[in-house]
Amino acid sequence: MSAVSPYSSVAPARALRAWLELTKPRIVLLVIFTGLPALFLAGPLSPRVFWGALVGIALSAAAAAAFNHYYDRDVDALMIRTRARPLPAGILPPVAALAIGFGLAAMSCLVLWTTCHPLAVLIAVASIFYYAIVYTVWLKRRTPQNIVIGGGAGASAPLIAWAAVTGHVGLPAMLMAAVIFLWTPPHFWALSLYRRDDYARAGIPMLPVTHGEAATRLQILLYTLVLVPVTLLLAPLSGLGLLYAIPAALLGGWFIREAIELYRAPSTPCAVRLFRYSIVYLFALFLIMTVDAIARSRAFS
Repeated sequence: MSAVSPYSSVAPARALRAWLELTKPRIVLLVIFTGLPALFLAGPLSPRVFWGALVGIALSAAAAAAFNHYYDRDVDALMIRTRARPLPAGILPPVAALAIGFGLAAMSCLVLWTTCHPLAVLIAVASIFYYAIVYTVWLKRRTPQNIVIGGGAGASAPLIAWAAVTGHVGLPAMLMAAVIFLWTPPHFWALSLYRRDDYARAGIPMLPVTHGEAATRLQILLYTLVLVPVTLLLAPLSGLGLLYAIPAALLGGWFIREAIELYRAPSTPCAVRLFRYSIVYLFALFLIMTVDAIARSRAFS
């Protein structure tokens, strides 16, 4: 008598949704957003390069997310925030994450290779490796600086986009990547402040677990104070104007205000508010960056 797979009892609609969850679609959407202004600032581009770059960026981010699901399935099962994910919840087998990860990575390389410059392919492959191996496998469970060093993986979209158009990586793309890199620690440390018990239960050495909440709040403030000036440097060094600079200053000022409030009057609501605002902040920042870039570019050649 053959054994019945426990996964066969999952409703098709739920299984399909689980496959999508393996790609972390909300994160992929944010990653795509961070690549848009680089495409328009890099110079005239064809629709082929534009769509090829965006699809390639999305596929590479989704592939990295799937590999993360596979390796972290054990700690995900221990955390309230992540235990309902497809693998720890038993909706899909672990091999599903590996299959979709390798499949999406191959598709990303194919799309970027056939539509963009080969350098974009190399950066995309490096970003997948960095996130899946350097961050997820090596850093995440070993050092409280995991999210700082790992932030480099999430900052690859502007680099891929610029390389897709020009065949090299320019200063504006590097500044955009620096913005994402500096934004990542305040964003995730705010989350880890109110999810501290989750991370402690899973044995992940996030900063609040290893150094305490006071040290984490200070680091959030310090990173935010460095982040905002870098966002403003983008205007003169990337050819952006007041259409970007004024909203960026206002958004950054509010980010600093939230970080100061969390530092001075620590509370879970403050940490939650800063975490949620950080998401809106990055979306809004790169949206106005894109609008300004489109207004100044010749768009499609």
